Amino acid sequence: MGLDLTRLKNAQSWRRLLLLLLLAGVGLQLYFLARIVMLRYVDPGSTAFERSQITQLLHNEQGLRWQQQWIPAKRIHSSLSRAVIASEDDLFASHDGVQWQAIEKAWQRNEKAQNRASSNGKAPKVVGGSTITQQLAKNLFLSGERNFVRKGQELLITLALERCLSKQRILEIYLNHVEWGKGVFGAEAAARHYFSKPAVQLTPWESARLAVMLPRPKYFEKLPQSPYLTERSQVILGRMGSAVLP
Repeated sequence: MGLDLTRLKNAQSWRRLLLLLLLAGVGLQLYFLARIVMLRYVDPGSTAFERSQITQLLHNEQGLRWQQQWIPAKRIHSSLSRAVIASEDDLFASHDGVQWQAIEKAWQRNEKAQNRASSNGKAPKVVGGSTITQQLAKNLFLSGERNFVRKGQELLITLALERCLSKQRILEIYLNHVEWGKGVFGAEAAARHYFSKPAVQLTPWESARLAVMLPRPKYFEKLPQSPYLTERSQVILGRMGSAVLP
């Protein structure tokens, strides 16, 4: 009898724990949803990724070099929007937030890179298959760690962004907060940092060059004369004419 009561109490304790975890999970999703709905009307002052970078800069640098200024979409030259779409997410205007084929291809490339790295002892180069919306979801709310739980949360936030915000708004927020170098965030800061002009005055070539930097902005910031940067910019420049704006 005593053993049965102990088992019953244990089962009840587990059920309470699972219920609390479920309620916490639902509460977290409602919190994210409320924040996303607010983005319809309120421009985000900072993102989770920006705040983490500020912390690192304050910890590692003697002074904080920080450039970020929100500007409305009409003050970002359309060539930059076209270049970013052509470089980062060519189906941005039509997909539902995720390009499943791109993720599958990235997974396959990463597996091959992992196998090569295991044979030569070098760290593998990880390739992403994230859309602009997925990148925004990660930057707005999540940490930089990679695991299945975080990736699942990124997917839920991505779908919520697509349901609650227009494509134009998603792109506007993305361009204002994406990283373009150490302490350089957003199109206006990038245009002034690299070309000493506002984002509305960027030329197609300058826009293509900025777009190519996005996967590794801190790396290319140190190598402005990189042959790859020049060659890839030329490729993106050729694709910009067919890039579909939302």
